[in-house]
Amino acid sequence: MENEKSKITMSKSNKIRFSASFFIFALLWMGGLGIVSAVLLPQHLKDLVGPNASTAIFGVLNAATAITSLVSNLLFGNLSDRTRSRFGRRTPWVVAGGIIGGLSLFSIGILSNAWAIGIAYCLSMVGLNMMIAPVIATLSDRVSDDMRATMSAFMSAGTTTGTSVGTLIGARFISIQIPGFVIAGILMGIAGICTVIVWPHEESAKDLPAVEGGFAELMASFRPPLKGARDFWLAFLGRTLLIFSYYMILNYQLYILESYIGQGKADAAATISIMSVVTMIVGLVGSLASGAISDAIGRRKLPVIVSAVLLAIGYLLPWVMRSPFSMILFAGFAGLGYAVYGAVDQALNIDVLPNKEEAGKDLGILNIATTLGQTVGPIVTSIVVVMGGYKLVFPIAIVFVLLACIFIQMIRSTK
Repeated sequence: MENEKSKITMSKSNKIRFSASFFIFALLWMGGLGIVSAVLLPQHLKDLVGPNASTAIFGVLNAATAITSLVSNLLFGNLSDRTRSRFGRRTPWVVAGGIIGGLSLFSIGILSNAWAIGIAYCLSMVGLNMMIAPVIATLSDRVSDDMRATMSAFMSAGTTTGTSVGTLIGARFISIQIPGFVIAGILMGIAGICTVIVWPHEESAKDLPAVEGGFAELMASFRPPLKGARDFWLAFLGRTLLIFSYYMILNYQLYILESYIGQGKADAAATISIMSVVTMIVGLVGSLASGAISDAIGRRKLPVIVSAVLLAIGYLLPWVMRSPFSMILFAGFAGLGYAVYGAVDQALNIDVLPNKEEAGKDLGILNIATTLGQTVGPIVTSIVVVMGGYKLVFPIAIVFVLLACIFIQMIRSTK
C-alpha cells in the first residue's frame, strides 16, 4: 500500500525559499568537501608519504570516516527528532554542524601527520552529518508530498554543482594547497548558517510533547525499523550500491588519471577541471528536469532505471577506451545518471518511511546508505587496485549499479 499523501501545504514563497535553501546547502557543503576529498587530500597524502603508500592510507581514512559518519548520521537524526528548543528541532544542529565541519576540514591542510589528518577528517564528518540528518528530515517535516522530488532535485543540483566547483577549486590549488583548504573550510562552515537564513523560519519546538524516559529509552529509540519495513530496506540497499558504484571512481579520479590513464599532475588537474565543468552542466540539467518530471508523473522508480543505464555507460567507457577523453565521457554520462537519481532519491526515501513520527531517525538510517556509498566505495577501490589494478574497478562498479537498480525496482510502496 502506498503511503498516505502529506497534509502539508506550502505557499509559493515557501516553495521558492525551500528550493533555494536546499540548493545552497548542498552546494556549500559539497563544494567544501569536494575540494578536499576529490583533489587536495589525495595530493596532500601523496606529497607526504609518496604515491604507493598514499592509496592505502586514503583507503584507511575513508574506512575511519565511514564508521564516523554511520554513527553520527543516525545519532544526530535521532537527537534532532527529540530536540525541544525555541529555535526548532533541526536548526540548532544544522548551524553547529557547519561550524564544526568547516574548522576541522580546514585543519587537514595544516597537518602533516597521517593520524592527525585522520582525526580531523573524522571530525569534519561529524559536523557534516550533524547538518545533513536534520536537513533531510525537514523534507518530511515541512515539505508537501507533491514537492518532495522537486526539492530533492534542487539538493541534487546543489550537490552536483558543489562537486564540480569543489573539484575545480581543488585542481586550481593542487600545487599551493593551503588556500584551497581555507576555501573548503569556509564553504563547509557557512553551509548551515546560510541554509537556516534562507529557508522559512522553523517554529519553536518548546511546546511539542516532552520526550519521556531516560537513557534506556534513548538507546531503545535508535532501533532500526523492522516491522513493515521491507521497502525501507530495499531502498537502503539500492541507494547504498548505486552511490557505492559512483564513488568507487569519483574519489579516485585523480589517481585514475595519473596511474591508469598515465597523465602527469598538471595534465591530470586540467582533465579534472574539464570533467568538473561537464559534470556540473549535465548535473544541473538532469537534476532539475528529472525532479520536476517525477513530481508531475508521480513516479520515482522510472528515473532510477534511466539513472542506472547512464551510470553503467559512464563506467564502461574508461574501461574499454582508457584515455583522458574517456574520463570526460565518464563525467558526462555518469554525472547525468547520478544527477537523475539524486533528483528523486530523497522523495523515494520519504515514500518508504514506516513511521513519519520518527522521520529524523529513519532518514538518518537511509542517509547512512549515502555515507556508506561515499566512503566505503573508495575503500573497495583501494583493495581492488592492490589486487588487480584500476582496470577491475570499472566492471565491478557496473555490477553494483545494476544490482542497485534491481533492488529499487522491487519496492512496492511507491511507483
